[in-house]
Amino acid sequence: MSDWQEKYDSYWIGIVTGLLIPGLFAWAYIERMNLWYALQTLQFAQGTVLNKLLLVSVFPNLAFIFVFYQIDMWRLSKGLLIGAMPYMLASLFLSM
Repeated sequence: MSDWQEKYDSYWIGIVTGLLIPGLFAWAYIERMNLWYALQTLQFAQGTVLNKLLLVSVFPNLAFIFVFYQIDMWRLSKGLLIGAMPYMLASLFLSM
């Protein structure tokens, strides 16, 4: 493992980025798809759009987990998975 890999291979870095990346991706997705009107109407409050948005926002985390597993940064990838759990659990809760 190289020097920079040892420096950044941390659970805490993974958890923090795992919590931030889906939020930033959801914001970018809302901006790009122009979902601000849906946010203000009852359609978004019903949970169907929110459920899909939460699931879509986790995809970048899964891609980063794959990349960091490939370069043997195990702790960082596990932290990313832990950071993505609140989004996945919220989506599961909203689908019930």
